[in-house]
Amino acid sequence: MQGKDTERYMQAILKKLTKRYGASLKTQLEHQDMTQLFVAVLLSPQSTDKQTNAVTEKLFRRYRTFEDFANADIKRLSKDLSGMNYYKTKARHLKESSRMILERFHGKVPSTLHELMELKGVGRKVANVVQAEGFGIHEGIAVDTHCGRVARRLLRIRSKDPAVAERRLMRITPQKDWRKVSNLFIELGRDACKARNRECYRCVLKEMCPSSLAK
Repeated sequence: MQGKDTERYMQAILKKLTKRYGASLKTQLEHQDMTQLFVAVLLSPQSTDKQTNAVTEKLFRRYRTFEDFANADIKRLSKDLSGMNYYKTKARHLKESSRMILERFHGKVPSTLHELMELKGVGRKVANVVQAEGFGIHEGIAVDTHCGRVARRLLRIRSKDPAVAERRLMRITPQKDWRKVSNLFIELGRDACKARNRECYRCVLKEMCPSSLAK
């Protein structure tokens, strides 16, 4: 499929997924304010949302502001993050990015993709999630493990590079739907379109997906 056919295909996908999972999906990372959202998203790569939430639930009792994170003892902070993967690296990134937010952005999480990606440990996916969930801004599509896997199967994308999937999705989807794409694909990936033992037989897209095992 090319051009308008691919765009119509994408809209049909979103319509079916919205009917199945709802239109108001949002991140499952638990947070109460912008500081907590940024921290949770920064810590989330290579960890499940459940794992991240378990760590941040305790973390946010000890650290409440970017000043707290910037001034934290790195060994203590590392220990507080030890329930997740790559916790030592994440501790360094969290401490440094908090310092940068204080010094360069007056203690406020920046809203542009460019500024967010200047922060330590913030890649494009993290920046996209912070933008979409915190500011309602969409300069891109957050492609995590689930979203990337679903996109590859639905669109026959060979590359596993998230940037490739993001560019393809952006080309065939109206910008107003970019957040919807990410959240719906993630939900499908968690539900039926799993990395192993995918359950195509009960997938709402089983008749449309070129990778379906249930046709």
